Amino acid sequence: MSDLQNVLDAAERHLLALKAAGVRFLPVQPETLSQLREPPPILETQTGSRSESPPALPPQPPGDVETAMTALRQRASACLKCPHLVKTRKNVVFGVGDIHARLMFVGEAPGADEDAQGEPFVGAAGKLLTRIIQAMELSRETVYIANILKCRPDTPGQSAGNRKPTAGEMKTCLPWLLEQIDLIQPGVLVALGATAIEGLLGAAGPIGKLRGKFQTFRGIPLMPTFHPAYLLRNQAPSEKRKVWEDMLQVMEKLQMPVTEKQRGYFLKA
Repeated sequence: MSDLQNVLDAAERHLLALKAAGVRFLPVQPETLSQLREPPPILETQTGSRSESPPALPPQPPGDVETAMTALRQRASACLKCPHLVKTRKNVVFGVGDIHARLMFVGEAPGADEDAQGEPFVGAAGKLLTRIIQAMELSRETVYIANILKCRPDTPGQSAGNRKPTAGEMKTCLPWLLEQIDLIQPGVLVALGATAIEGLLGAAGPIGKLRGKFQTFRGIPLMPTFHPAYLLRNQAPSEKRKVWEDMLQVMEKLQMPVTEKQRGYFLKA
């Protein structure tokens, strides 16, 4: 019930933000009400585990999305739920890109560069992600990029490096991301790395067994793939090709044009 309560709390905060912004009425279709009466769908992961996917909020009218996202950013930026992260963070790393994007990338957590600049994926892994996006004939401005965690995980006793978010931290921070997803309503989600997959699907296991196979999250196709940081550590063309094959599937799912040149990236001559 805790996941459901998180969703209810997020829905309440979202509606209160809309009310504060002057929104008085929300159009709701009869079929939406019918879907809300149904029990939440059961999500089966590639590891065989099953978990409930919380229901998504009703789609917002286009004119309200900007207002709601601005209010959400303001609330997230003032979040104090994790005192140890609040104490060490420089910025809340909310997200960046087009809030009407058809494609949304979800990573793990901010690193030092992201914490300093307040923007996700701006370090070395972020630059590689940007190149991947550009190879898809898109740009950072036309997709949306966010993380499971909006604060950099603290690293007490360390002068450098990062650490994986804890399950508790991800559970606490996830409602912010769920609200973002519900507002953006992307056509496809891409989970970058095992931690992002665990945070979204609750599936813990080897990323190699999960990547390349579409899952469903809140009614949205979700593609698990390797984190760009993995490709920085292992630059073998075969590993780059795996990620690119995942992106080709994403492009096809979004009915984007794919050229023969794009289909041939990282293939052996």
